[in-house]
Amino acid sequence: MPTLEWLKREFHYGYESGDVLALEPDAVRVKEEKSVGGSYRRVAMEGLAPFLRADSKVLELGPGKGSWTRALLEFLPQGEVHVLDFHDVRQWLRPEKYAHRLVCHVVGDNSFSEVPKDHFDFFWSFGVLCHCNAALIEVILANSLSRLKPGGMAVHQYGDWEKLERFGWEKGRVPLEFKALPDDKIWWPRNDRETMVRLARQTGWEVVTPDMDLVARDGMIQLRRPL
Repeated sequence: MPTLEWLKREFHYGYESGDVLALEPDAVRVKEEKSVGGSYRRVAMEGLAPFLRADSKVLELGPGKGSWTRALLEFLPQGEVHVLDFHDVRQWLRPEKYAHRLVCHVVGDNSFSEVPKDHFDFFWSFGVLCHCNAALIEVILANSLSRLKPGGMAVHQYGDWEKLERFGWEKGRVPLEFKALPDDKIWWPRNDRETMVRLARQTGWEVVTPDMDLVARDGMIQLRRPL
């Protein structure tokens, strides 16, 4: 299932994670945080905010209905966010509300050809790489590197089966039967910290932190484009 064509079809409805910055989580976020084993507000404050200036240029992959996009825009009063998605997310993100600070790109692949090279200060994804197999992750990491400025940072949430095993499959809302199935039959492909580090390094990224340890179920890798 974690093929490009499956990913194009699967999330047409636009994934939603609630208001990730609210002090009191809404019902959607409560459910999400229970399954991920962590606070989305903490993820935003420690996994996003420290890497942003008010005028940063940010690239986001797979925004869905824009839970993380709206958080990014809150941190960037003079900055800009470019989002890449297989679907037209303007109906949910309403870029006209942000005075040209939000640009929505509809893409057909993971080439990143829609956005300029050497342009972005920060690259973010959450809820994307966890549904990609190693081959897809390698393409994403390889093609996105040149879109960041030298020294630019990236943070990506990814599926880590070793953490998932410790956290609990049922609690993490990942079917236990996936353990007996090949990756092309499941929507949470095998991955772990060692694999992510290997893929990042072989595509040219510097690994700053293999896992920022902000959630209990998944990894969150911190990367830098070398100078």
